[in-house]
Amino acid sequence: MLQKTKSLFLIFLLLWQYSIAQEKELVQLTDLTKIITTSSHQITPDGKQVVFVKNFIETKGNDQYSYKSQAFIADLNAPFTTRPLTSAEYNVSSIALSPDGKHLAFVRPKDGKAQIWILPMNGGESQVLTNEKNGASSPQWSPDGKKILFSSTSPIWAIDGRPEWEHQRPGREYGDEPNYKAINAGMGMEEIKPNPDGNLEELRAWLAKNAAKNDPRVIDRLNFLGEKDLSPDLFFSHLGIYDLNTEKSEMITQGFQSYFGATWSPDGSYILASSLKNEEHPDLTSHAEIWKIDLKTKASGVFFKLDNHRVGNPSFSPDGKWLFINGQNVEEPSYNQSMIGVMKPDGSGFKWLTESLDRSISSGQWTPDSQSIYFTGGNQGGTSLWKVNPNNGKIDPIITGPVGVGNLNIVGQKMVYSLIKIENPSEFYVADLANKSPQQVSKFNEGWLAGKKISKPKAHQIQTPEGFTIDYWVMEPVNRKEGVKYPTVLQMHGGPSAMWGPGEGSMWHEFQVMTAMGYGVVYANPRGSGGYGKAFQKGNYRDWGDGPAADVLGSLDDATNRYDWIDKDQYFLTGGSYAGYLTAWIVGHDHRFKAAFSQRGVYELTFFLGEGNAWRLVPNHFGYPWEEGVKEIMDYNSPQTYVANIQTPLLIKHGDVDYRTGVRQSELLYKSLKILGKPVEYVRYPDEGHELSRSGAVHRRIDRIGRIMEFFERYVAHP
Repeated sequence: MLQKTKSLFLIFLLLWQYSIAQEKELVQLTDLTKIITTSSHQITPDGKQVVFVKNFIETKGNDQYSYKSQAFIADLNAPFTTRPLTSAEYNVSSIALSPDGKHLAFVRPKDGKAQIWILPMNGGESQVLTNEKNGASSPQWSPDGKKILFSSTSPIWAIDGRPEWEHQRPGREYGDEPNYKAINAGMGMEEIKPNPDGNLEELRAWLAKNAAKNDPRVIDRLNFLGEKDLSPDLFFSHLGIYDLNTEKSEMITQGFQSYFGATWSPDGSYILASSLKNEEHPDLTSHAEIWKIDLKTKASGVFFKLDNHRVGNPSFSPDGKWLFINGQNVEEPSYNQSMIGVMKPDGSGFKWLTESLDRSISSGQWTPDSQSIYFTGGNQGGTSLWKVNPNNGKIDPIITGPVGVGNLNIVGQKMVYSLIKIENPSEFYVADLANKSPQQVSKFNEGWLAGKKISKPKAHQIQTPEGFTIDYWVMEPVNRKEGVKYPTVLQMHGGPSAMWGPGEGSMWHEFQVMTAMGYGVVYANPRGSGGYGKAFQKGNYRDWGDGPAADVLGSLDDATNRYDWIDKDQYFLTGGSYAGYLTAWIVGHDHRFKAAFSQRGVYELTFFLGEGNAWRLVPNHFGYPWEEGVKEIMDYNSPQTYVANIQTPLLIKHGDVDYRTGVRQSELLYKSLKILGKPVEYVRYPDEGHELSRSGAVHRRIDRIGRIMEFFERYVAHP
């Protein structure tokens, strides 16, 4: 009997160990910490190596994690040996390889401020170059490698003089009180005695002294909301140059305007940068021009501008005969696509090159022969790579399909790029300029992915009555068995002009966790999504609810008709930001879902106009509520209007300091449902803003996904 018991126990133990082994083959919640990405790839001048930034999460135990970014170098020939250039003890960013490839400049903190550092590539310790009181970032080497251009940001109170635009405080004048922020920073002297019982001048000094301590905060600007805090002060980005011979830096721009996206001229005699002389308050301005800064005289002025356009990010061709820029019409900022245009180096002969492509362009780089510009952009569920001929405007695809191309760099006849694939969330590759026989250089994720079971999305389309073609994807449960029905989650993206697909990496882990836990996943790109052209993106104008909801629900219906494993009685729903809005909208109109999770959403549009820093979505998509007929449209499109109709158990999530959509939005929805006695639960994350799911504290990112699944598990009936 004892021997039989031991045998049974041994069998149980073996089965248990086998079960655990099988479980380890599934993607886990904590696998989030294993995902490694790379960025800022730069090929060395000899074409033999590439420097890049490795981005990863360091696990310290006891749910202690930290984000790390470390400079690495890799050979571009097999076996693609990789080694670190900087220590993992500190984070680096904005790496820039010198023209001769002998030094690497990068940004690293020093005494709490970002500064420019330099590292010899043949060995040795890195050294700090700049000591800017407001920090330094974005290093760019001069063509001769003797100087480094950088950017430094200053608050308005640290800038001498007065701006030209009308002062925003009614009944007051700029500078009519002591500048205590400057005084506290050692940039001025106290000349008026602050006194609450004194004359008007002394009273204003006393009030200004309190405001300088942010007690209270005095706000006079339109865009006073930051990402995780109030932002009452204006900041301006200026350019400086560090001379490696004299070991000194000098600011080359000043005043109440920002300079960004700068580049050196081929001969190093001047700088081109995006800028705008603010004749009206910067919060009221959405366009930008290209300015020229002469390095001898430090004089600056407009080099190129287009009415009703934002233009910038200039880049000279290697032969010096062309200059390309990025630009966008700002008359319809939510719908117009960003484009690439070219002109002669003197600013004449401008023409757009990518307007016919009808895609928003995110980056571009010249080929060494100056005959092509390679660029990327969102495209039908991925990020594609194209090239355009600056002479005739001919556009050719290089990499398309269900992948995501990024971090492109070209030297000679080689290019490197990062790639998001269905099988791997991020690696980078080397190829010739035609992308023939690309070779994988990095294998950072292959180790932990080995043996993991993943679900691969299958693409489908539906046609809407309005003539839109909707792309959607279906992912089946990892261990699906034939003849068995499974619960399915309808996932929705935010934006509303974001785009999902197999080439978009932010949801890779979450989708794999859901399919590993026995759920199918369906996700779509409804009207309003980016990557499908202006007409499609404008399909949600004054229609955030009905049309997009019909698109995602129609995709779910079509998927159910195609796949007999989808249990139509076991639907679940979730989405964040705009998709948090759409989640609340759908459960206020449709009761098919067993449970739903609405994340960091917007639920009352008039309220949103005043609460979120993304408030311009309201006028850009609907108009202002005081305009004729607009308030009625906004009320119709607000999920809060239909709160009494919600029957679906709802989990609501928001970050305590989410200033993009505004935390009061979620409080309003939760409190309303609670008063109505509806099944609702509310989760608030401390110290987190809108980016929790992408860049928040790692343990909270894991907690968020865990809470989604735990909430759904309350209502699911697994096979």
